[in-house]
Amino acid sequence: MGLTEWAYPLSESMLAEPLPRRWAHSLGVAKRARFLSPILGRDAELLEAAAVLHDVGYSPSIATTGFHPLDGARFLRHQEGADERVVRLVAHHSCALLEAEERGLRRELETEFELERSELVDALIVSDMTTTPDGVHTTPAARLDEIVQRYGPDTIVGRFIQRAAPDIYAAVERVEGRMTAVTAHAQPM
Repeated sequence: MGLTEWAYPLSESMLAEPLPRRWAHSLGVAKRARFLSPILGRDAELLEAAAVLHDVGYSPSIATTGFHPLDGARFLRHQEGADERVVRLVAHHSCALLEAEERGLRRELETEFELERSELVDALIVSDMTTTPDGVHTTPAARLDEIVQRYGPDTIVGRFIQRAAPDIYAAVERVEGRMTAVTAHAQPM
């Protein structure tokens, strides 16, 4: 069984019924990850699996710390068929270390889960930060604004996402640059 064949049903079982909007978002993030496949090579399926699972930690049945990257990664590492790299991407998706710091959980996240390759981390950031809560493509600026508005600027999530904004924009720039280079290289002269 491939990673995506494992990841989609697992994510659906954890999110679709209790959190249908979160499930729609996860499907949209996976779609964005597939769009980035030209720059991912053999890691394309790995990223898509991480993308569809990135918010699994919101599932009420496994949310223990209230910090979904950590809860999701802890859950996934004990699942049969789990790929360690998918687990690490879920743990560190979308600048999670900064939010972990806001929550007093940075040490736990850093200690339990190593960072994955920066190119994959960037691609997951872009996939997540260009997808609305309903799974529709959006701009990073609109997504960041939506998060701040939804949670409030002075909440843990609001403070974290505002701190993460420069890192998110930098990841977008790097990924767009790689996509442009691959597209230009693939076009016949």
